[in-house]
Amino acid sequence: MGLMNTTDENTNQGFLLAVISALILSFTSILIRLVSGEYHVPALIIAFWRNFFVIACALPVLMIFNARLLIIRKKDLPFLVLFGGVLSVFNILWTLAVTLMGASVATVLVYSSGAFTAILGYFLLNEALGWKKITAVILCLSGCLFVSGATDSTIWQANTLGILTGLFSGLLYAVYSLMGRDATLRGLNPWTTLFYTFLFAAFFLLAINLLPIRFIPAAARTPIEMFTLGTQWRGWLLLLVLAAGPTLVGFGLYNVSLGLLDSSTANLILTLEPVFTGITAYFLLHERLNYLQLIGAGLILLGVILLRLRRKPKLSLQKPI
Repeated sequence: MGLMNTTDENTNQGFLLAVISALILSFTSILIRLVSGEYHVPALIIAFWRNFFVIACALPVLMIFNARLLIIRKKDLPFLVLFGGVLSVFNILWTLAVTLMGASVATVLVYSSGAFTAILGYFLLNEALGWKKITAVILCLSGCLFVSGATDSTIWQANTLGILTGLFSGLLYAVYSLMGRDATLRGLNPWTTLFYTFLFAAFFLLAINLLPIRFIPAAARTPIEMFTLGTQWRGWLLLLVLAAGPTLVGFGLYNVSLGLLDSSTANLILTLEPVFTGITAYFLLHERLNYLQLIGAGLILLGVILLRLRRKPKLSLQKPI
């Protein structure tokens, strides 16, 4: 009976943390929109500085409060390097998807991660996959379709490369969730995982920005372009807020939730992010939600509620993949 109570308590805590994570992450696109729109900073340059400032913020906090979290085992180093590589490639694919398909379609495609995570979690981490979770996947994906405005058939043009890129970005988001869950099974602290993941991702993104890789859009064309903001201190402050708030706290709480929920459930809860973004944009940017977006928000909420109604979640006891 005590074990059941502990499991229920962990599930409740995991749901709460995942919802809070989605709420905090919802400010990401608004802050990125401000930096890119007002200061015309290319997306991959923003991605690098975002990761860099996450490390700059996290390092002193960890050193002051628990320096032991910075210590990792040699056997975990290749895993964390790979994890950082996954995060950096996800950033690139997301940028390409937005460039090729537009933000609304790219948003729908990236949240295909819910379906990918459910399927891969079932086969790789022995996570439960019942009709309720499958229904939740359908509801959340449908909701994202409405919330993002991708119901307009004219924006779904015959763009095979764009669709494939968007789907691969969703797959990489799913892999990120699975690796976050796997990190917990390896005994890694969620904040340790976050620190080193973003550290290695920053190195990869710096290399991508500095190397002459011309086929990737929104990257720096010259090293000096990395400092596009120059002395525009408000722009740097927005990047710092983006890193310290939505990224560090948002992803940190998401990593913690992955230790309490199965990866597909945590990932599906994150589909609340565009709903929260729409609500926030309404109050901060005076952007209005139309009736289709409100329907989409309702579908996502229904999907998340359905997930919460799942009893006795089957958490993996397998060894790490």
